[in-house]
Amino acid sequence: MKKPLLIKYFLPFIQWYALMIFIAIGIDFILHRFDLVFIGRYLGTVGTIVILFSFIYSLRKRKLIQSGSPKQLLMLHEYLAWAGSIMLLVHAGIHFNAWLPWLAVVMLLITVGSGLVGKFLLKKANESLKERRLALINTGSSKEDADKKLFFDSITVDLMKKWRMVHLPITLLLGVLALLHVITILMFSK
Repeated sequence: MKKPLLIKYFLPFIQWYALMIFIAIGIDFILHRFDLVFIGRYLGTVGTIVILFSFIYSLRKRKLIQSGSPKQLLMLHEYLAWAGSIMLLVHAGIHFNAWLPWLAVVMLLITVGSGLVGKFLLKKANESLKERRLALINTGSSKEDADKKLFFDSITVDLMKKWRMVHLPITLLLGVLALLHVITILMFSK
C-alpha cells in the first residue's frame, strides 16, 4: 500500500524547513563561538540582496524580462530565497528588544513555508493523486469508489492549490516589514 500524501510529501517539506533553521542556528553559534557576531549584521544586507535577486523569476514570469528559462529561474528563485532566508535568520539572531524585526522574521518564516508548499508539496501531491486515482480505476474500482478512497488526499491537494493566494500577499507584507525595519535602523542608528 502506498503512503498517504501527507507523509510522502509533507516530511520532505518539514526537512527543508528544519534544515534552514538548523543551518541558521549553526552559523549563529559559530559566529558567537569565534566572536564574529558583527558578521551577522552584514548578513542582513547580503541576504536581502540575494532574496531580491531571486525575484528575477517573478519578472520573467510576468514577462517584464524576456531572457532566461522559466524553469531554471524558478529553481534559482527557490534556492536563492532559501539561502537568503538563512542569512536573514542569522542576521536576526535572538534579540527580544524590538518588535518590528521579530514581525519581519515571523513573516520570513511564513513566506518560506508557503514557498516550500509550492515547491515540494503541490506539484508532487497533484501528480501522486492523479496516479493513485488512475491505478485504482485500472484495478477495477469505479471512479466514484476511487474518489471515496482518495477523499482526504483530494481535500489536501485542493487546499494546497490555493497556496499562491497566500504566498504573494505574505511576500509583499514581508517586503513592507523589511523596508520599515531598514527605515527605522537608518532613522535611529547612531
